[in-house]
Amino acid sequence: MNPILTALAGALTASFLLSACTPTRVDPPATPAVPDQWSHAPETRMASSPAALKSWWKGFDDPELNALIDRALAANQDLRATQARVREAAAMVVAADAALYPSVDFFTSGGREKRIDRIIAVPGSQGYQLITPTADMVTGGLAARWELDLFGQRHLEAEAAAAQALGAEEALHAAQVGLLAQVATNYLELRGVQQQTAVFEDNLEVQRERLKALKAFYRAGLANETAVAGQDALVQSAEATLPKLKETAVRLIHRLGVLTGQPPQALQARLREPRPLPGSAPAIPQLLPSSLLGQRPDLRQVQAEVVAAAASLGAARADLLPKLVLSASGGFGALAVGGFPSLAESVYALGSGLTAPIFNAGRIRSRITAADARLDQVAANYEKTFLLALEDVENAFVAHRTASERRSRLLQAEAAAEQARRSAEALYDRGAGDYLSVLDARGSKLSALDENVKARTATLVSLVSLYRAFGGGWAEEPVSVKTD
Repeated sequence: MNPILTALAGALTASFLLSACTPTRVDPPATPAVPDQWSHAPETRMASSPAALKSWWKGFDDPELNALIDRALAANQDLRATQARVREAAAMVVAADAALYPSVDFFTSGGREKRIDRIIAVPGSQGYQLITPTADMVTGGLAARWELDLFGQRHLEAEAAAAQALGAEEALHAAQVGLLAQVATNYLELRGVQQQTAVFEDNLEVQRERLKALKAFYRAGLANETAVAGQDALVQSAEATLPKLKETAVRLIHRLGVLTGQPPQALQARLREPRPLPGSAPAIPQLLPSSLLGQRPDLRQVQAEVVAAAASLGAARADLLPKLVLSASGGFGALAVGGFPSLAESVYALGSGLTAPIFNAGRIRSRITAADARLDQVAANYEKTFLLALEDVENAFVAHRTASERRSRLLQAEAAAEQARRSAEALYDRGAGDYLSVLDARGSKLSALDENVKARTATLVSLVSLYRAFGGGWAEEPVSVKTD
């Protein structure tokens, strides 16, 4: 066999064997310790499915909210920018994979040159003649080059690029989860504020009626000036609060407009009509803490960053080892000198080269140190992100429990206030009570209703926070679901 071909076969065999074992590979750090159970989860919970986790907002059974979320998913600029980053990362994967294969280029060149060759005597003349032959040369063909991945450096770089692309996809999922939570939260707060405004306006009318009654009683000598002035101040303060509630509603509509990829005022005509809070709500998800590792996109993103950093560290270490490059070229060449016929022939060349670092002023070692520090950074960030995810869920459980308990008490307070209102009106109808007592009872009922609306809003928003903490809003793979 040709010695060159034998050497190439041996080099290829060594390349495949060494790249398969990848001696410079670095294992990523271990997964953080995961608690067995949640500390503040309610004892009774409905089981949830991956499909319900993916489209949790549909549990509110609100067509307007569904339409806003569909619009946000299709037009939000943050999502579009993140999608572009995913495409960019995917292209970088192709570029990194390409380094594993030979490169083939077409080349061609041509030119003409003149040079003094020699001086000769010309017969029949009295002197000498300078011979300056002209040479025309044209070459062309194909050239191939292949750096064999002897120690897995190119494979590791490709793995790092693939992990970074996966991280970009998870960043897209995380942006989607956050966007869904923002749209739902702002929408629920908008409906809550609109409902509060309606209750507040009713209460304001009661307070105005009470002021009117006090003035009549004052003229009749049945009330003092202090009571009238105090009620007047209360009405003025309430009237000053009403514009603030309306401003909050407008701000929420503007926010929803931008979140759905539109100008702030685009949804003004559509959403300014007051509507009550949704009458239904999604069930509390029943997922174990271990489910966060597979469900929360931000955790999956930092996990991909750890894998990429580990692969990059291995690739940096491979710079200390030799590199083998194979090259080959072949083509056609033509040469014409002076007036002689041109000479043409096929040409080819095979070659190989081996390089190994000897002195580089610490450049390679510095890169290895930097890559090792980068791995430590992303590993620490992974642990921190996981702890923050646990904190998010626990806080969401606490917020939901607190809001639910508060609403339960406020429902009782509202029922008691309603009973007091009925009693006051019944006494007044029988002539056993006064009109101010009736107005006070109505005001108390409306105040209790206002607090109940706030508690209902907080309860629904806490459910949104809980689903956001669990990474709800996307699902590509089944998640671990616990059903009691």
